[in-house]
Amino acid sequence: MTTDAPTSAPARAGRRSLLRLLGPAFVAAIAYVDPGNVAANLTAGAGYGYLLLWVLVAANAMAVLVQYLSAKLAVVSGRTLPEVLRDRLGRPARLAYWAQAELVAVATDLAEVIGGAVALNLLFGTPLLVGGIVVGLVSVGLLALHNHRGVRRFEAVIVGLLLVIVVGFVSGVVLAPPDAAEAAAGLVPRFAGAETVLLAASMLGATVMPHAVYLHSAMARDHHGTVEPAQRRRVLRATRVDVVSALLVAGLVNISMLLLAASALRGVAGTDTLEGAHAAVATHLGTGAALLFAIGLLASGLASTSVGAYAGAVIMQGLLRVDVPLLVRRVVTLVPALVCLGIGVDPTRALVVSQVVLSFGIPFALIPLVRLTSSPGLMGEHVNRVSTRALATVAVVLVVALNVALLYLTFFG
Repeated sequence: MTTDAPTSAPARAGRRSLLRLLGPAFVAAIAYVDPGNVAANLTAGAGYGYLLLWVLVAANAMAVLVQYLSAKLAVVSGRTLPEVLRDRLGRPARLAYWAQAELVAVATDLAEVIGGAVALNLLFGTPLLVGGIVVGLVSVGLLALHNHRGVRRFEAVIVGLLLVIVVGFVSGVVLAPPDAAEAAAGLVPRFAGAETVLLAASMLGATVMPHAVYLHSAMARDHHGTVEPAQRRRVLRATRVDVVSALLVAGLVNISMLLLAASALRGVAGTDTLEGAHAAVATHLGTGAALLFAIGLLASGLASTSVGAYAGAVIMQGLLRVDVPLLVRRVVTLVPALVCLGIGVDPTRALVVSQVVLSFGIPFALIPLVRLTSSPGLMGEHVNRVSTRALATVAVVLVVALNVALLYLTFFG
């Protein structure tokens, strides 16, 4: 026993040290499992089976690369992506860039608040408008936790909600296993008309989310503080573990949603809405599975709207050097969602359309991120390798091409 102690103690200390470096990616990963993902993935699976499974796999692979680059920028430069952009853009360009980023923040909040409101309606019969207000108030409480208890306590609460989301959505696949052969066929890239391109763009916008790119750089900066040059390689190694682990969890949840819809809900009337999907889960898998589904959706809405509001503050502060009070910030992005709920807009359709808006915001986040992390003057020895730059460029080109195809097929197809 005594001979093992000298080696085991440092090993335990090393593991504890690594664990302390993890966390920012799990907060950013909440953006990848928000209610917009639920709507887009369920709609795709229920309507087209396993056809668009490849979109989720490709988007998740892209997300790993993108989120790592975002965190790497913060670790090396000590600044967030919006802060770095502020120093490189003139005032007119900076204002225009902020305007599109703010539109993305509004679309993000639309999806998250509506999803949370629908979940409260499913669980307690709460009117949608009242549920939206409740979700907004809870998000303020979670953000206050970040302000008063620190970033690590906020991370812990968000990770706890992420675990609830995992249980809520993965459990359905356990109860209704997918067809392995059909799922494998869904990994072959293809479309089946304009509607599937719209859904693919929606799924992409829900998976690779612009505000998560801005947010991750801020979370990494706040979590690690100023990283001395001698420590950067160690922190970046831990960041890779953090990102891969978090995005594997998020990818599992997203793929589970589509597989559940494809295996248990395909062809069932009404499954193109969250309420219909919940009812179909109850009918085909039981009330227990439906309860877990609704709880997972609620956790998704509460966590993601808090993270989204924080991202909006990061964007505004970084680009404009404007610190808006939390309540004002919350109201600005909350109002459009409450208006949609108040006038009776179909919640699921609003969610899917909001994800398309996010898809169009992706290039504005990705192109500067790739350029900045490929700059030797900014990144020094940690500049992107040629292979990394090539993969990131391919990802950006694919996103832009999909959006162009979406526009053409929607208006002329």
